[in-house]
Amino acid sequence: MFSIILAFIILNHKLYQVSKKIVIAVDGFSSCGKSSFAKLIAKRLGYLYIDSGAMYRAVTLGFIQNGLIEDGVVKKNDLLENIKKMDVGFSFNPNSKLHETTLNGVVVEEHIRTIGVASFVSIVAAIPEVRERMVELQRKLGVDKGIVMDGRDIGTVVFPNAELKLFMTADPKIRAERRLKELLEKGQPVNFEEILANIEERDHLDQTRDVSPLRKADDAVILDNSYMTLDEQMVWVEKLIEERAK
Repeated sequence: MFSIILAFIILNHKLYQVSKKIVIAVDGFSSCGKSSFAKLIAKRLGYLYIDSGAMYRAVTLGFIQNGLIEDGVVKKNDLLENIKKMDVGFSFNPNSKLHETTLNGVVVEEHIRTIGVASFVSIVAAIPEVRERMVELQRKLGVDKGIVMDGRDIGTVVFPNAELKLFMTADPKIRAERRLKELLEKGQPVNFEEILANIEERDHLDQTRDVSPLRKADDAVILDNSYMTLDEQMVWVEKLIEERAK
């Protein structure tokens, strides 16, 4: 226990001593804890954490608000004109100390977490024109560097020249156990076999989809966190950050 605490004291000191800003891309399979890991890295470095999934949710909200989704189908005729008018970004909330998702300058963090948006985000995110627009905006956010972004195609498509690329993975059964615990804590009735089947299906879909499939970038560093705590992952990544930010 003492060694972990000491390592974190050293880690906290070193992360604030990096000499230059870099782009950190975090890709990997679902339920690997990418968001928690990426958020913590960003917090330690004072970087902007970009939730790529939230950006697709924001676009979905915009589509709903503009009547572009009818009977579960996106109206393709008006898609291109509307997608160009949508500016998705992040605004820092001094009260919560968090970056909140914005759509055309308006904070929509709570609105994009609704069931209504969740029901259509997969459909919208699969549209090539939408992904092209999101990649454009994501790259714009990374122009000045100093960002950490997690997703499925960050190191391969969005930031192929990122100074540090991480690819996270873990045993499917362990990921299912983590998801099971999370849902049980929320009081939701769940079944381990169903969760495992869902994770395995999602892995297959992520890796075989036509647009920006999930794959490890050739220069990405693999992080198998099957038996690692979040603290141990941070200690592991410290040296990589130090090397890339010299």
